[in-house]
Amino acid sequence: MDGISILLVEDEPLLALDVESSLTEAGYKVTATSSGQHALAVLTSMDAPFSAVVTDIRLGVGPDGWAVGKRARELMPHIPVVYMSGDSAAEWTSRGVPESVMLSKPMALSQIVVALANLMNARQP
Repeated sequence: MDGISILLVEDEPLLALDVESSLTEAGYKVTATSSGQHALAVLTSMDAPFSAVVTDIRLGVGPDGWAVGKRARELMPHIPVVYMSGDSAAEWTSRGVPESVMLSKPMALSQIVVALANLMNARQP
């Protein structure tokens, strides 16, 4: 999976470390951010295009994960998006981007890796 770069957006430090470790162990290159505002800035700068986005929904003050997923799709129409949330899963069908995945917290970290792999295998070129 050399060269597959993931943007991880998670404001809970321990969970962010766990998710980042799991993704790194799976062979992904991870750029982690802890806020929607920073994630949007990183996406917009596009120093290195991302292959996928994994984002929490509730990110404190500022843009939420829905906004991050939407902006990622505006910039890269086929980018896989995986949402994570402890309480926002019911909003996914109305607020999430099409052909994304919602994972409810708590979850097994392997679920994130599997969701990413499935989305990347299914995306259009």
